[in-house]
Amino acid sequence: MKKALITGITGQDGSYLAELLLGKKYEVHGIIRRSSTFDSRSRIEPIYQSEKQRKGKTHFFLHYGDLNDASSLNKLVRTIRPDEIYNLGAQSHVRTSFDIPEYTAEVTAVGALRLLEAIREAGLSTKFYQASSSEIFGNTTDQVQSEKTPFRPVSPYAISKLFAYWATVNYRESYKIFACNGILFNHESPRRGEAFVTRKITRAVARIKLGSQEKLHLGNLDSKRDWGFAGDYVEAMWRMLQHAKADDYVVATGETHSVREFLEEAFKYVGLKWKDYVVIDPHYYRPVDVEVLCGNASKAKRILGWKPKVAFRQLVQMMVDHDLNTLNHPHSFSNP
Repeated sequence: MKKALITGITGQDGSYLAELLLGKKYEVHGIIRRSSTFDSRSRIEPIYQSEKQRKGKTHFFLHYGDLNDASSLNKLVRTIRPDEIYNLGAQSHVRTSFDIPEYTAEVTAVGALRLLEAIREAGLSTKFYQASSSEIFGNTTDQVQSEKTPFRPVSPYAISKLFAYWATVNYRESYKIFACNGILFNHESPRRGEAFVTRKITRAVARIKLGSQEKLHLGNLDSKRDWGFAGDYVEAMWRMLQHAKADDYVVATGETHSVREFLEEAFKYVGLKWKDYVVIDPHYYRPVDVEVLCGNASKAKRILGWKPKVAFRQLVQMMVDHDLNTLNHPHSFSNP
């Protein structure tokens, strides 16, 4: 039985990846911080409970650790001896990274380096996946971004992700570690954190529809992103580590939609007009913003056999449905 170690397991991607790997008969180990609250673990609680209820030995384990603490990472890597490590942990909010740039770099950049060094020092043949981000392309002049597009990061978050990207490449080339970067474009789901604009929109739409909220405050509506479904994207992560050769891949849908389009789709789905409820608030503007990101995932499709399954409209409606159901049944414990 293969063993996988996941950082950021309590997040959106971590929870979907844990489900995927458990379904493939992996023994899954997740790292959580000791300061982690029950609320922050809500995405993995249904998975954990499901594993506890199954007949036979559980294959899902949680361990205390921190990307800021090399000793805890070294100990876990040496103890678990994982076949695969998926580094999904990060301070992952772009706007917040301008407020706490040093912490963002410490966790997002140096945290990846600590994991790579833990693998090297332990002398293991562990395969390593680094969650990179389309934000590393920044304000690129390329209309569509591929693995060959130059990087121009414009936020502390993106700069930190770029450090982690190059650290992964360096350890692959210098120490022959099987290490891959997945340059993932925006991917959403009902499990997306409420601080992110897509979930902020769908949550507000549900509240407005049900009469518990009057207005939605947003910043730049003209930003365009390549939005896919997180459940599709974790499959691409797994496929990278199953391939014979370690490499870096863009994971994207190849379509762009603006924040305004997301708004329109979400409000229209519940029979409302977004202009009646949305307030543009300068507080939510970033010091520097990336206007357009659109990924070319042809390499992942060609080599890994991966392709997205959930379309944009289906994704928006899935998120709105979830938030409506959650607000109507606040004590239900679903995990779509």
